[in-house]
Amino acid sequence: MAIKKKPKSATKKASVKIKPSAKPKAKKQPAKKPQTKKKPTKKKALKPQVISNPSDFESFAKTFIPYRPNKTEKYMNKSQKKHFISILNAWKEALDSEQEKTEQLIQQDQSNFPDSLDRAAKEEEFMLELRKRERERKLISKIEMSMKDIDDDLYGYCETCGVEIGIKRLEARPTATQCIDCKTVDEIKEKQQFG
Repeated sequence: MAIKKKPKSATKKASVKIKPSAKPKAKKQPAKKPQTKKKPTKKKALKPQVISNPSDFESFAKTFIPYRPNKTEKYMNKSQKKHFISILNAWKEALDSEQEKTEQLIQQDQSNFPDSLDRAAKEEEFMLELRKRERERKLISKIEMSMKDIDDDLYGYCETCGVEIGIKRLEARPTATQCIDCKTVDEIKEKQQFG
């Protein structure tokens, strides 16, 4: 059996090349503006938030930028002390201004109510405010003790065991005098003692 070979011309398909009649027109792009050097934008200073209750430190702490320590810096160096001094001073000023507002409110609102229930409600409101201010007065004395500890180089160290309290704990509660472990033990003892 002989195999028939097809002629070469029959196996090739004819290829037709179509030339485009004209190149598609490129869309006109707007002229590029000359690039100018961008000036570094200054970050806008955050407006101080109005704090409804400065004795609640969580809301007050949101007004401060947390301290970012370097890996090589020493604990409770000058910059850290300066950071905590600014927090403590601002907190104390806010508490003092609240004290003054309450004092002015009580002095201005000396209205005489003919109804005994209205008078009793107003006196109860004043008593609650005064109790709140008494707690704040105690807090102010703790702030002053913390400021004294900063001057004496005792701030930031546990008064029970002498271990570093830690920057994050101090930012959460600047008047802390104990490390988290000692404070936990004290709270457990209080629960056992007072129920």
